[in-house]
Amino acid sequence: MMEREYAGFWVRSVATLIDMLILSIVTGIPLTIIYGQDYWRDQQMIHGFWQVMISYVFPLLATIWFWRRYRGTPGKMAFRLNVVDAQTGGALTVGQSVLRNIGYVVSALPMMLGYLWVGVDRRKQGFHDKMAGSVVVRELGKEPVRFEE
Repeated sequence: MMEREYAGFWVRSVATLIDMLILSIVTGIPLTIIYGQDYWRDQQMIHGFWQVMISYVFPLLATIWFWRRYRGTPGKMAFRLNVVDAQTGGALTVGQSVLRNIGYVVSALPMMLGYLWVGVDRRKQGFHDKMAGSVVVRELGKEPVRFEE
């Protein structure tokens, strides 16, 4: 069993930036193909069905899938961070994952206070973590190298 610690504000912030970069590429390409270059210059909030599916539904479903399958998104995996149930240390349920996603909005609304809370909370939980009953932990232990013979 590897040692773990609660993941702090800065490592989680950098992981989120990596996720945002990956997501902007993965969603930006099909949006540009479907709606053309004007999509990026337009002031319209919603351009159509495919924009809603690609910009909102796909990221929600992909995030839930990554949390359940890998216990973290690619940015979090890069830093050996795991999003887990605060009580058991196991994978989040679908309900917890949906609640955590909704909690992102709650965390952002009061001047990003819910995200900043990660920096002062004993368990490094943001408002979204508290809502979902989740924590983000970092694996500290080194894995031994084993070669197959």
